[in-house]
Amino acid sequence: MLRFSSFFLRSSAGLLRPAAQPRVHLSTGPQQELRTLYEFRTYCIHPDQNSAFLNLTNEKIHLRTAHSELIGYWKVEYGGVNKVIHIWKYDSYAQRASVRAALAQDPSWISEYISAMMPMLVSQDNEVSYLIPWSRLQSPPQDGGVFELVSFQMRPGGPAVWGSDFQAAINAHDAPGYGKLVGAFHTEFGTLNRVHALWWFESADRRAELRHEAHNDARVVAAVRNSAAHLESQESRLMYPCPFSPLK
Repeated sequence: MLRFSSFFLRSSAGLLRPAAQPRVHLSTGPQQELRTLYEFRTYCIHPDQNSAFLNLTNEKIHLRTAHSELIGYWKVEYGGVNKVIHIWKYDSYAQRASVRAALAQDPSWISEYISAMMPMLVSQDNEVSYLIPWSRLQSPPQDGGVFELVSFQMRPGGPAVWGSDFQAAINAHDAPGYGKLVGAFHTEFGTLNRVHALWWFESADRRAELRHEAHNDARVVAAVRNSAAHLESQESRLMYPCPFSPLK
């Protein structure tokens, strides 16, 4: 006599039907709670136009911030000369689209800034990022420091694969005070599987001192070793905030 698996039940009509199976909920890890997105924009400037670009932007940035929120604006000192990086916050893609449409129709923005600024540029690049679910945007403890943007190219898989080890490595630096984490972001558009960690330090020399101390902390070494197993490459840029940058 054949025995049917428990995966089948007999209906009232005597027919076999599949038994109800428990539902499996698939998830790639902690889910994004907010729709807030952050656009990272990187501009490369002609070397002989760098000062003119920064002066023009300092004078006219109010025309841009009238449309949406600027998080920070920095000039890169190490890790890419003649570059600026700025981060803009949007509540949704719809808001960003409406902002871009409004800018295209803003005569002051076009005539006073864009027309003068564009010839100064070599290239532009942008990425759309979200804060990693466990990260929140933080303000530095004081004005007048320097920022380091560390970009990690992770192996494919997302936070479900590398999230816990990466968080442990970040916390191993942040909690003891080897740096002040401003925010950790993962890309949605642009180069995928990229994570940005934005740090603040009192000065470039203080950053060097703290990094030396961290290299001698066994907890940091162990956490970094575990996170590095998911890493393909990384780069670092030391940046100084522009006078008009909200984050200083």
